Amino acid sequence: MSGVETAKITTDIPARMDRLPWSRWHWLVVLGLGTVWILDGLEVTIVGAIGARMTEKGSGITITEAQIGVAAGVYVAGACLGALFFGYLADRLGRKKLFLITLGVYLLATVATAFSKNPMFFFVCRFFTGAGIGGEYAAINSAIDELIPARVRGRVDLIINGSFWLGTAFGAALSVLLLDKNLFSADVGWRLAFGLGAAFSLVILLVRRNVPESPRWMFIHGKEDEAEELVQDIEEQVEQDTDQQLHDVDEDITVRQRKSIGFGSIARTMITKYPKRSVLGLSLFIGQAFLYNAVFFTYALVLTKILKVSDSTAPWFLLPLAIGNFLGPLLLGHLFDTVGRRVMITLTYVLSGLLLVLTGVLFNNGSLSATTLTAMWCVVFFFASAGASSAYLTVSEVFPMETRAMAIAFFYAIGTGAGGIIGPIYFGGLINSGRAAIVHGYYIGAGLMIAAGLVELVLGVDAAQRSLEDIATPLTAEEASAEEGSDEERETTDDSYASGRRRYH
Repeated sequence: MSGVETAKITTDIPARMDRLPWSRWHWLVVLGLGTVWILDGLEVTIVGAIGARMTEKGSGITITEAQIGVAAGVYVAGACLGALFFGYLADRLGRKKLFLITLGVYLLATVATAFSKNPMFFFVCRFFTGAGIGGEYAAINSAIDELIPARVRGRVDLIINGSFWLGTAFGAALSVLLLDKNLFSADVGWRLAFGLGAAFSLVILLVRRNVPESPRWMFIHGKEDEAEELVQDIEEQVEQDTDQQLHDVDEDITVRQRKSIGFGSIARTMITKYPKRSVLGLSLFIGQAFLYNAVFFTYALVLTKILKVSDSTAPWFLLPLAIGNFLGPLLLGHLFDTVGRRVMITLTYVLSGLLLVLTGVLFNNGSLSATTLTAMWCVVFFFASAGASSAYLTVSEVFPMETRAMAIAFFYAIGTGAGGIIGPIYFGGLINSGRAAIVHGYYIGAGLMIAAGLVELVLGVDAAQRSLEDIATPLTAEEASAEEGSDEERETTDDSYASGRRRYH
């Protein structure tokens, strides 16, 4: 392992963080870190809605419909590269530095976008906006899972990731208002859309400044005194908020501290020590990416061209889809902590895939109207959204702490690349081919989703209510150097409950 070794310490900080009762302090973490998904949903929806307005004469920018499409691809590329770049730095420099930096990058890029007057400047702004959002996913998911108690980690993570769709709903409604020429001229409304996103991110930044660094990251990187002081302060706040006396813990972990972990060590860990978990992460991300693109890339065409919904009415059909997407994680999230990850991830992936197949059959034979088709999509996404959110949860749990942000970044980049690059190319070819071709796209997305669910059934990790250090031993842990056997044997050991380890109820 690369990096300068500083000392060998034994700490009980992970167990102390996991035994905390839910309190106002945890709500601060959720509000400070989780709201970025609302921001992402808002960003994606508004840009999709204002594209047509920007191409109009008098919009203040000379840009074509084809260039709007290029900008969407540039945003995706920025998100993928930003996730990888900032994800690596989050593991190396700390969660807090990066979740402040990435939001700052997004804020500056979004403000700059509002002043775009030519396509090249718009492309550059979209790239850095995407980079900031992509970096957020890696830094934020890492911090959330390391600060939230094990017994509720699943439901909190799912609901936070699912909040993307609150931003989508808000963005759809806001776009209708901002694009109303009776209220705003053609060269003002779309600029205000970016300005409002920046204003929202500024509020988040002010709240986020009060969210602490992950004490788990701190004690591994030679900051054990600061970590101990931080955890003591958190415990005092929680006791005051809940009026409960915290019990002592009897579980600790020994680590060899490192100032940094090399990229080579991160890659070797994911590929050689945890190959099954890497296959699992790829399957979950690619499956959900294609299912979502199968519907969302063609949904406007289906409504307007095939089911004869007016162009002005079609955007409103996005609202019930967004609601269905948010309700899934909200209502099913607690089952991921009680019934368990393997059962619920398998169920949500397979069931959403089967429901999309049924939707395709009914749509193909002409049994669905615009309203009933939207209702079917809502049911599909009720389950699919919970499954998609659990993909982020899975890759943030099943790899060692030193690689967590990079693992999230890698799988996010793969999923986003498949959904934002390969997906549009494939599904775009189906648009002008009629109803049967679109249904074929549904079947492809559904098949990949079902296949990912079956991979979860076979390779899934029983992570519910388990300490992160129990699910995947940190690379720096003293016990890791004493493990014997093949890589596959170590992976099997990590996938089963170790004798004497605590479950948090």
